[in-house]
Formats: sequence, C-alpha cells, structure tokens
Amino acid sequence: MTDVYLDGKLIGEIKDSSKFVKSIIDARRKNALSRFLNIYNNVEEDTVYISLGKDRVTRPLLIVKNGKPLITGNHHKQLEDGKISWNDLVKEGLIEYLDASEEENCLIAVNSDELTSEHTHLEVNPMVFLGINVSLVPYANYNPSSRLLRGQMNQKQGASCYHLGYLNRFDTNINLLHYPQNPIVQSFTQGIFGDRLLGGQNIVIAVLNYDGYNMKDSVVINRATLDRGFGRSTHYRPYNAERLRYAGGQADNICKPDKDVQGYSLEEDYRLLDKDGISSPGIDVSAGTVLIGKTSPPRFLSQLDTFSTIANIRKDTSVRVKATEHGTISKVHVTQTKDGNALIRISMRDSRVPETGDKFSSRHGQKGVLGYAVPPEDVPFTASGIQPDIIFSPFGMRRMTVGHILETLASKVGALAGRYIDGSAFQCETAKDLREELLKLGFSEDGTETLYDGRTGREYEARIFIGDLFYMRLKHQVADKVQARARGKVALLTRQPTAGKALEGGLRFGEMEKETLVGHGASLLLKERFNSDRTIVYVCERCGEIVNYDSYRDKAHCLICEEKTRAAPIEIAYAFKLLLDEMKSMGINAKLVLKEKYNTQ
Repeated sequence: MTDVYLDGKLIGEIKDSSKFVKSIIDARRKNALSRFLNIYNNVEEDTVYISLGKDRVTRPLLIVKNGKPLITGNHHKQLEDGKISWNDLVKEGLIEYLDASEEENCLIAVNSDELTSEHTHLEVNPMVFLGINVSLVPYANYNPSSRLLRGQMNQKQGASCYHLGYLNRFDTNINLLHYPQNPIVQSFTQGIFGDRLLGGQNIVIAVLNYDGYNMKDSVVINRATLDRGFGRSTHYRPYNAERLRYAGGQADNICKPDKDVQGYSLEEDYRLLDKDGISSPGIDVSAGTVLIGKTSPPRFLSQLDTFSTIANIRKDTSVRVKATEHGTISKVHVTQTKDGNALIRISMRDSRVPETGDKFSSRHGQKGVLGYAVPPEDVPFTASGIQPDIIFSPFGMRRMTVGHILETLASKVGALAGRYIDGSAFQCETAKDLREELLKLGFSEDGTETLYDGRTGREYEARIFIGDLFYMRLKHQVADKVQARARGKVALLTRQPTAGKALEGGLRFGEMEKETLVGHGASLLLKERFNSDRTIVYVCERCGEIVNYDSYRDKAHCLICEEKTRAAPIEIAYAFKLLLDEMKSMGINAKLVLKEKYNTQ
C-alpha cells in the first residue's frame, strides 16, 4: 500500500499509485478538480503527495501527448484573432500549471523540435523558466549559470531612474542615474517590463590590456567619457527628526540650541539653522553640520530637581550630517506623525562623478571597479577616429561569458544599422547573421579593428575586438565606503578605537597585518601601530600584582604586600590589563614577573 499525503498530512493509502495519480491529473484537466492542485508520485519513498497550499510557485506548461502538443495552429490563429483567451486554453486542458514537486514526474522539452514520445510537456516559451532579471540578459543561453546569477544581482544594484516621482519620496540611500538609455540589444521581455527597468548606458568597449590598470576585474575608462556624463548620478539620503513627548509633560524642542545646552558643540556647526531650528533648501552642507536643531529633556526624571541650579539644563540631540558625507539640501518637509508629533524630514543630495574604485558591470556578471581614468589623448583609437569608452581586460573572458562577446558584436551591428537587436535567450539573432550584416556594413565580420596607441601613434600588432556594450554603474561607490581616521572616539570598556564607519572608527590592524610588517622587516612600526590603548600600570616587584597608585602622593599600595610595596611602572595595552581583571573575576590569579630592562647577562 502507498501512503497519500495532503499538504503534509497523511489521509489514507492506495494500492496502485500510478493509476491513482493519472486519474487525479485527468480530473484536473477536465476541470473536475482545482487547477491549482498538484500531485507528486515519489516512487523511491512509495508515497504520493498532493499539494493545495497557497505558498507554492506554479508555472504554465503546454501538455504533450504522443510527441505532439495539444495546442495546434488553429488555436494560435484564434488567439491572434481574439476569439479565445489564455484562460480558455487552461479550461480546455491544453495548458496546466505545475509546481516544482510535480515537475519531478514530468519530462519537459524546451523547443518543439526536441519533442519525443517520452515528453509530457513543452515550454510555452523557452524564456519562461528564467526569472525577470535573467530574462533581460541578452544571449543568456550562451553564459554559465553562475554568471547569470551574478548578472541578475548586478542589475538589481544598478543606478537608474527607479521612480518618476523620486522628487516627492524620501527613500533611503538612492542613486539616480542622470542619463539612462535603452540597450541596443534587448530581449522581448524588455517591452513587457518597461524601458525604465534597466539603468545603464550604451558605450564602446575594446578588449585590450592597458598597462596593467585593468588587471583582474578592473576597467579603464576614457576620462572624456566621464566628462560627457557617463555613469554620472545623484545620491539622495534622508534625515529625520521627530518632536517626541515624554512622561511628566516633558517634550523635545525643535529650535536653535542655546550655548548652555548640554552637548553644545562649535557655534559654526549651527550657522545654517534658521530661527525655527531647520535648515533651508539649496544650502551646501558638510560632515558634522547641524541640519535640524533639537534639544531634549534629561533622560531620567530623577535628574530633575526643582531647587537645583541645573534643573532646566537640556541635552543637545540635533540631527547632523553623517561623517564623510557632504552635499546640498534638496528639500525640507514639515509634517506630523500618526501620534500627532511634529516630524521634520530633510533630503540631502550629492552629485557624483565616477571615481577610482567605483563599481561597474555588464548584464553578464562581468563586474569590475574603475582602475584608471585615462586622459583622452592617451586612449587608443581606430582608423575612423573612434575611441573606446571602456577598455575591458581579455582575461575577464576566462569566465566563459560568450554572451558578453555576442552582445558586443550585436550592439555594434545595431549602432551601425540603426536598429535594435533581438537578444532573447534561445531565440536570438544568430552570430552568423550578425557577422554577415557587419561585413555588409564595411567592417570585419569578427568585430576586430586595427587600433593605434594614443600615446605613440603606433599601430597595434594585433587586431583588437571593439564594439558597443550596455554597461551599468552600480550602487557600490567609494564615497560610501571610504573609511580612515587618525584619532577619535574609543570604546569605554577596552579603550581601543571604535569599530565601524558609522561610529567614525578605524580599521583593525590585526594579526595577519602585523605579520606583513614583520615580514618586511618593519617591526619598529608595530610600536606605532599597536599603542592605541597604551596605558601605564604599577606592578609590585615582590608579588607581581598590579598595585593601586596614588598620583597625588606619588605612592603605590599593594593589597597583598601592604607597606612592603616596591612598585615599578610598566607600559602595557589596556586590553591586556582588562584580560587580567577578567581572569581574576574567574578566580585565576596571573602574576607579572619583572626583569631588568637592560639585562647584562
């Protein structure tokens, strides 16, 4: 007997599982059962699973019998004439929706010419099993699956015009591309999902090494291309402040703080505030500048004392521009929350030109950072005077993204012929047709041309592959990630620099970094690198315990040796002293054995 499960619950047993499954499928195709019902016969486990849950993803497939789809040319004509619809085909049992489990019992053909008597289903379109982002990749069937996955992720990260109402929105961390373009090579799903879904530009690329500046995944960009607006974007970041109410009738104040407010910083930081404590649009601001002036009452009501002189002292909780950021105030909104509290929202914009370290990518997962912006007079050029906008390393093709090369060839044909190229997966224009058309346009059929060095004017010995490509500027930018400091805040517990860019912290110089200095023979540099938490403690020379030192009387007192103390100052890291204290809390006593600094033995 075979167990039968409905949405994971055992509901009974049957004798012939194959006959049972076939009867269920026939009843579903005759509309006797829900079209969203799916059944899976697991022969190895001798179980049948029936699914009716709402949390499943199903997709349409054409039903095949005896090696031929049930849909005929007559149905296609009726669809084109509008006599029948998609739902009519589903009701007639010509198309059915399957989930991932039922597909295990099916044999699905991608194209009709692959059909055999063993096939049970046929894809409605070869691109249906691809996701939205992957279906937008041209010549996707020529790329490895790993590159397609990376390519579709890069499309999510691309800067674009994400919404036409962006001026009225306060989205977090938005990059708006100034001059988005439609790709020359596109799949038919581009028209379904809209022209503004992709954010990128069509540029000329050459596959060439350029003095090592485009090693690995780096790309070299023509500086004149940047000057003409390639990859230029505006970064928007919102800042919010809410006038909160507290117990006891206390509330925040939105105002220009007075100098007697606790936490008041430099007067220069508040210079941009108006009388109402809010900055105005169109003002340039930098890191640390106060955007919204705000004061708050003491954190605890117990701090309030009616008869105290500090009864009315408030704390400065103003909203400031984050460290390492700068820009221009774009808009200011003053509104209310659902609780009736005043809410001030300020949007700051920053116009950004691509700089060294910014990330770019094609739709094929070929991502890389800007390694060098070449002066236009040094960029290689063709016999007709065309200069590439991006110089792409040939070693990037070790990832076998053939679609990258095919799109470059197809875009070149489209740019010269003045038309869009169909790059839909499994049904794209063939490389043979593109090569023939490129030859008719007066260019070499393989896409290569003779290039000349812009610095010397000499002809390159090898012919260089050059063409057009759709490139995207991604949201990963140096301006958001750069982190450096010389001095600043330290953690209260360890007295070491804070960690993280948001806390104005430093970069940790760890064990592996230390080994590089030692390996280079620069070990004395460790003295400078490892003294961020330097502290001086007094150690008893008799028992090795850290003693209490009274700096006022210049006297040390050991809790063990008492009056017999003879302490010596030593320099250690405060983190080490913290370790000793934590060991003592666990009952482990660690002694410090002192030796003479200059031992003559």
